[in-house]
Amino acid sequence: MKSPAPIRYAFILATLAAAASAGARVVPLPAMKTGQLSVSGLSSGAYMAVQFGVAYSASVVGAGIIAGGPYSCSRGNLSRAMMVCSCTTGTPWCAVSPGGTNVPALVRLTGTHAERGRIDATSHLARHRVWLFSGLLDSVVPMAVMNDLEAYYRHFIPPENISYRKDVRAEHAMPSDSFGNHCDHLGAPYISDCDVDGAGELLRWIYGPLAPKASGPATGRFVEFDQAEFLPKPTEHGMAPTGWLYIPPACEGDGTGCKLHVAFHGCKQTSALVKEAWVRHAGYNGWADANRIVVLYPQAAPLGYKNPNSCWDWFNYDDPDFAVKSGRQMRAVKRMTERLTVGGNR
Repeated sequence: MKSPAPIRYAFILATLAAAASAGARVVPLPAMKTGQLSVSGLSSGAYMAVQFGVAYSASVVGAGIIAGGPYSCSRGNLSRAMMVCSCTTGTPWCAVSPGGTNVPALVRLTGTHAERGRIDATSHLARHRVWLFSGLLDSVVPMAVMNDLEAYYRHFIPPENISYRKDVRAEHAMPSDSFGNHCDHLGAPYISDCDVDGAGELLRWIYGPLAPKASGPATGRFVEFDQAEFLPKPTEHGMAPTGWLYIPPACEGDGTGCKLHVAFHGCKQTSALVKEAWVRHAGYNGWADANRIVVLYPQAAPLGYKNPNSCWDWFNYDDPDFAVKSGRQMRAVKRMTERLTVGGNR
């Protein structure tokens, strides 16, 4: 029998707090030579993964999207973001509907950005492999929005390269096979035990057959690194002073032959708010240990009344260029991946 979610989470927080008390030394992000860059995310992190994968499609091989929507869904408008691309204003004001994001218009916008060189050519998307997950009970990003995302991707990606899972009675959370709240619960740390290994399913879809994930605690190294190197004064632009990198034992050194995956957390899911639950328990690290995958966990931060919940910028709370290559947060994370990949900036 599963233990009650509040008790389980309280124990987890206590354990993580004790580990954190030892203190971590903040260091520069190491230079590595990984390859095969992929991205994933939940909620605002899902929107960030979509726009990162589309904008830098020449550098990315695939994406895993949990509870997100089409590229530039908000069009930089907060009301649209909260009522059409999600239901964060609450049910009475929610205007989510089938086709409500206007996929044809977003496809045209994507083409315009590509023609102007603001994002990579959309032809690169044809080789991407994309895994989608929408919970049947998701009250924050309802399935209609995810259905629009699938329709958006089908304009650019062959249908056989898209996997869409929408058969789980899950609320708005990262699905896990062993950690977190009950699957129908909405709340911190926004990871839920749904008997679904979301991280494993998306990584296997993107990269193909993988070795079974390592059991037990992660055996790799967690590196807390300075994000200000990639975005000066990050807290003035919705990013935290530090982010996290997970390096499995087989990727120590320069990581030659290893893959790189960027895992974007959702709103209210930063290390400052959930004691590194996303970094340590979203499900990626066991797969990383067994399959030589370095995992980058960049961190967002609150930005006053514009972004009180530490979301990624997918609705122009900081930057009108939020969805293109020149966007502050976009470029910062891209520079991180360049530091970590073959041929990147050293």
